[in-house]
Amino acid sequence: MVGEARRVNRGELGAALRALRQASGKEAKTVARSAVMSASKLSKIETAKVAPSVADVERILTAIGVSDEVKAEYLGAVRASATEATAWRLIRRMGVHKAQQQTRSLEAHMKSLRLFQPALIPGLLQTPEYMRAILSRHDLGTDVLTKTISARMERQQSLYDAAKEFHFVITEPVLRWRIVSAARMAEQIDRLVSLSRLSHIDIRVVPLSARQRDIANHAFVIRDDRTVTVETIHAEIVITDPRDVSTYVRKFEGFASTAVSGEDMRAVLTHIRDDFLREQETD
Repeated sequence: MVGEARRVNRGELGAALRALRQASGKEAKTVARSAVMSASKLSKIETAKVAPSVADVERILTAIGVSDEVKAEYLGAVRASATEATAWRLIRRMGVHKAQQQTRSLEAHMKSLRLFQPALIPGLLQTPEYMRAILSRHDLGTDVLTKTISARMERQQSLYDAAKEFHFVITEPVLRWRIVSAARMAEQIDRLVSLSRLSHIDIRVVPLSARQRDIANHAFVIRDDRTVTVETIHAEIVITDPRDVSTYVRKFEGFASTAVSGEDMRAVLTHIRDDFLREQETD
């Protein structure tokens, strides 16, 4: 099945996942907990009452502890549904903080991440103040907002895993977009400078002065060159068809090639930060 994965229907997939779990000797509640989902949802997936997403299947297989070969075989089969969209209203109903926990579970097992962002500072790089300003737009309620911020900060711990590679490409306007006060923006940029000095984290900035041959349509995240996540106004879209994933990889590489990195990038950040600091002094 590897390489030329056949399509599997919901019943076949659910039964196969149940058989793998039972063969592992792990209880359903243990697998569900590790996969960051309720035992009820896992039961519905195994009994074909709910169609799992690619991300659901990957988390379940990881929780069961199957080999990379087996995981590749089943993920190849489930990718018959190449593009999946989940409306934000459904994510809010589930709990935005739980969505953050699910993303953290995926990132815990990935080896590389490439993120292009033309609208705001990437979540993994945000300061708590910037994070709160972004998430406060969603009318989450005080308790859910606090849990979501906490979950996103927990996700950021993966940045310090030197076994992973992180590549971020940000457009210059992102650094000047007034999400928080001038003083807080200066702090946010200082965080980018600090993180950029870690050897396994590559942060690049596409300067406004650079001649462009492409359009910065929207943000996207590529994980292990296998899965792309796109956030639109109304939904989160997950793309797994290799042909479509390669399109995003090419787009990322195109913008990365026009961006500044290393000391040149830090010089850009420092200049923008100093602009914010001067503004703060005159307020």
